[in-house]
Amino acid sequence: MKRFANLLRKEIKELATKQLVVSLVFTVVLFNFIGQVSKKEVQKAVGIQTISALDQDGTPASQALIKGLESARFKVLDQSGKAKEQALETARAGESKLLLVIPKGFGDSLRELKPSEIETYSFMRSFSLIGARGQVVVQGVIAALNEAVSNDFLKEKLPGLDPAGLKKPIRSRDFVVVRDRVAEGSANMVAGLISQQSMLIPIVLMMIVIYSSQMVISAVALEKQNKTLETLLTVPIKRTSIITAKMLAAGLVGLISAGVYMFGFQGFVGGIGEEAARAGAQDGGAALMQKLGLTFSTGGYAILGLSIFLAILVALAAAMILGVLAEDLRSAQSMMMPLMFMVMIPYFISLFADLNTMSLPLKVFVLAIPFTHPFLVSQNLYLGNYGLIAAGLGYMLLVFAVLVVYAAKIFSTDKILTMKLRFGKKKAAVA
Repeated sequence: MKRFANLLRKEIKELATKQLVVSLVFTVVLFNFIGQVSKKEVQKAVGIQTISALDQDGTPASQALIKGLESARFKVLDQSGKAKEQALETARAGESKLLLVIPKGFGDSLRELKPSEIETYSFMRSFSLIGARGQVVVQGVIAALNEAVSNDFLKEKLPGLDPAGLKKPIRSRDFVVVRDRVAEGSANMVAGLISQQSMLIPIVLMMIVIYSSQMVISAVALEKQNKTLETLLTVPIKRTSIITAKMLAAGLVGLISAGVYMFGFQGFVGGIGEEAARAGAQDGGAALMQKLGLTFSTGGYAILGLSIFLAILVALAAAMILGVLAEDLRSAQSMMMPLMFMVMIPYFISLFADLNTMSLPLKVFVLAIPFTHPFLVSQNLYLGNYGLIAAGLGYMLLVFAVLVVYAAKIFSTDKILTMKLRFGKKKAAVA
């Protein structure tokens, strides 16, 4: 036991270097900095929008239109008295998102109940996701204009009646059904809230698997390159203990590193999604999720943690075998490709596709990848599909057992020193 503890301590020291600590600290600081900057930009994007207005009509109708925009949370900069070119130049030089031009005859058209045209000039000052919101602002302005003008029409022609009720005589009460629970609310809100809550899970798993596997492969390949593995195998300790110590050390360091990464990444995501999350809470999203039972209990978190842990074990066992096949540290980098593909495939599928709608061959292929099942745990917990969760956990445990037995077989013979994967020009051979 003492020898195993010393071996484990040696493996952890080799993995937990000063460079690793510095990179983790830098990552946390960087993510939080980006998150705070993004938060401020998102607040600007969803806050009161500044626009410019050039009223060439000068009628009460056009003035009422501008007042309607101000009541719709637009800050309107008046450019009246200027030519269109001058107003355009002034608005472009300022902070306006667009210039609204109300032409002559606007009020006359409204009195005659004819469609009226206005001109909008959007200023695209950047092409980022937040900066390129000019079209969204235009749509918001036009919607606010139509709402204000139509309300005035209805109030004038049908006084005493509510314009909102006239324009939408049919109203719907939306209900969401999840299993045996029914609650009044929007399905889009539920999907958005679940997406926000589950977004970190695939990223956590992907980062842990890739990072831990890379450490194991590099460590084994480096020991083979430096000939220290031969010395380690002569120590009077079971070779299965060597495998266990390497996997345990990589797992511990990988979990700690991934936890630090996720702490920093949460600050990054929180900066972007804080306003949206606050809006969801104000709209009753939390109460809706509670009524539908779409919350994680302590047992749910335990199941999710167990699934991620089994995925880590599978990755480490596979990485141990791939590390043995590597000839040196340089070739160890290419050995990461199979594991990366096995993680990336279910990751992107979980983002853009629904497993239930896939064809049977594709579904079998995706489910055969062990790392698919942790991505599905979250939604299966919400839907109460505990049988599918148990099957996924059992499958990952089986794959892990097979890989460990194979790795132990390799370490129990001299193949560990002779196995190499060389890529020739015509064919690959395992010697």
